[in-house]
Amino acid sequence: MPTPRIAHLGREPSAAAEPQIAEVESLDLEGRGVARIDGKVAFIEGALPGERVLWQRSRSKARFDTGIAVKVLRPSSLRTAPRCPHFGLAPGSCGGCSMQHLDARAQVSMKQRMLEETLGRIGHVRPEMILRPVCGLTWHYRHRARLTVRYIERKGGVLVGFHERASSYVADMRQCAVLAPSVSCLLVPLRALVGSLSIRDRLPQIEVAVAQDTTVLVLRTLAPLTEADRVLLAEFSRQHAVSLWIQTAGPDSAEPLDPQCADELSLPLPEFGLSLPFRPTDFTQVNHRTNEVLVRRAVALLAPEADEVLADFFCGMGNFTLPLATRARLVLGLEGSAPLLLRAASAANVAGLGQKTRFAIRNLFAWTAADWVDLCRAAGGVIHRVLLDPPRDGALAVIQALAGDVPPPRRLVYVSCNPATLARDCGWLVHQANWQLRAAGVVNMFPHTSHVESIAVLEPGGSESAV
Repeated sequence: MPTPRIAHLGREPSAAAEPQIAEVESLDLEGRGVARIDGKVAFIEGALPGERVLWQRSRSKARFDTGIAVKVLRPSSLRTAPRCPHFGLAPGSCGGCSMQHLDARAQVSMKQRMLEETLGRIGHVRPEMILRPVCGLTWHYRHRARLTVRYIERKGGVLVGFHERASSYVADMRQCAVLAPSVSCLLVPLRALVGSLSIRDRLPQIEVAVAQDTTVLVLRTLAPLTEADRVLLAEFSRQHAVSLWIQTAGPDSAEPLDPQCADELSLPLPEFGLSLPFRPTDFTQVNHRTNEVLVRRAVALLAPEADEVLADFFCGMGNFTLPLATRARLVLGLEGSAPLLLRAASAANVAGLGQKTRFAIRNLFAWTAADWVDLCRAAGGVIHRVLLDPPRDGALAVIQALAGDVPPPRRLVYVSCNPATLARDCGWLVHQANWQLRAAGVVNMFPHTSHVESIAVLEPGGSESAV
């Protein structure tokens, strides 16, 4: 195996340091094997629990070492051959995935254990029930992605793809087993396209958005396109049946190359008879099939009744708001992005849910108990149930406001993309406000990566669980 490219961070080991043997105990939140050697923790990339590996240390700190497995001496029964030829630990390997060497079902089990450990370690809480994992597609699931573009003048060529593992370099990718097939097959043609443009060194990224039969590529440009560039782009669009958009500044500046061919993207939620339109630069879940299962599960866990009022915090373009509105009397959607709220309100009107939804722009990171009182008044006195779907920073301000002088909701369902902030927020409700963590489980939104999404159910203390 080639010697790996080692980042110069921390205290470098001696150049003469020999590889060591380690018995791997578990995985950490980054998908690295965890071993203990002479009382010190070692994080080993490419190693799996139960394996004996020969590993090379890459850096050393007072409390832990990091390195990579250079040889597996006793493989785990869960080790599997990676599907993608660009996956690995060698220099130049793609860093988009970190767990293709682990059986897909075992990945979900590992993530569930990571979630439970994080809830206990950070929040000092344990769920009463472990929920069945939310899963969908395992391969070619990515409907959203951001590809980096690099024109390498000394080599006279262009690279398009994800970054190399632990590097700012772009991997030499020619296919991708997690991108939608319509995008994977374009990685090489896109190199030739960018290389032919006058702004080849002023085009740093391509954003991908796929919905049903439509593929949109948003080219981020730092210089104006020439007329010749536009001709080349239009021909590429026609030849490969993709829609090209040009983004010259922030996300809202993105516009179709051909204004007459502005394909509409939509996020399907067929179980609820809904389809949510979105722009290619809007935030949507990357795995549409898993999102369908997640929305179904969240609505079932929240269990709204027909006469109840609900609040959906961080509602975005209405991914949960509109399905909930098909079950409840009224759903209040709160969000910090005005463009997303406009799309949510428009989708609600088209779906005939305009009278059952209300949307308001709010800074939810500065939410207070007074805001909660005002929201209850606007809802007619009480919010019966709450759904939270915050970004990685979590929703601590909203959580703390629940302990104010208003009747608490009957149930809260928390959808999280960061187990650490979920644990913190659940811990606060349990230990400071006497709530109960009824259930929690993982959402496998990003198979073959160490990214853990999850869902949790909480109720005020003294209430009888119906999960």
